[in-house]
Order: sequence, then C-alpha cells, then structure tokens
Amino acid sequence: MRVALGCDHAGFEMKQQILDCVKGLGHEVVDVGAHNSAPSDYPDFTEALALAIVNHQAERGILICGSGVGSSVAANKIPGIRAGLCHDYYSAHQGVEHDNINVLVLGSRVIGFELARDLVSVFLRAEFSGEERHLRRLAKVQLLETRYR
Repeated sequence: MRVALGCDHAGFEMKQQILDCVKGLGHEVVDVGAHNSAPSDYPDFTEALALAIVNHQAERGILICGSGVGSSVAANKIPGIRAGLCHDYYSAHQGVEHDNINVLVLGSRVIGFELARDLVSVFLRAEFSGEERHLRRLAKVQLLETRYR
C-alpha cells in the first residue's frame, strides 16, 4: 500500500520514526513534509497529504502534529478525506473497519513513539468491513460533504 506521511514541525521527529516503521511493514511511503523541524504550519502539510490521497498517489495517510487536533480538523475539510485522531488501539482499527477512515492523525506531544508505532501498524492492517450498516452510514457522511459546500 502507498501511505502518505505528513507533519508540521512538532511532528517531525515522530514522522521520521514512523517513516521507518511504515517501510518496515512493507509499505511504500509518500513523504509530503515537513522535511525538517523548522517552524511550519500544519494546514500546508495536511493539504498536501489529503491531495495525495484524493489524487490516488496514496491509499492512506498518517498526519502528525503536536496535539493532532489541528491536522484532524483541517484534513476533514477536504472532500474524500476521513481523518481520525486516534490515541488508542481500538479507535485506530475500528475507525477503518466501521468508518473507513483513510487518514490516521497522531499527536506527538500526546503519545510516545511506541504507542504511535502500534497505532500505525493496526491502522494499516485494518480493512473496511463493507457491512450494510457501515456502508449506509458512510453514504450519509459522504452526503454531508456535498450538502454543506
């Protein structure tokens, strides 16, 4: 799977560790930045990551900022992106299985690398269930994208 990785300055160190983790799991990485720890703005990298997914350059994405909140909010503004801020194991796989999230958002100032690595692993292994009730709910979410433009 092609996985886009993006972060701001606060998430740079964790992104570098996650990059190695994703490659170690056998996935291809599309690194959209930041490429250093100089102060930067999360919406820039969030947009780059989201566009990589929307334009089919990656199937899933992982965003990292200080808390994860800003990147999560920004990512969900882009039609076709379903980003979940996950700091626990259950949410990282259930978000894919039930809600078909395509972006995992992490807060580098909230969780440590060991937990982040576990969340990335379970997120990338998870698959959307395709159950009727989940498809129905996803269709309603997608309708919201068009209803409020």
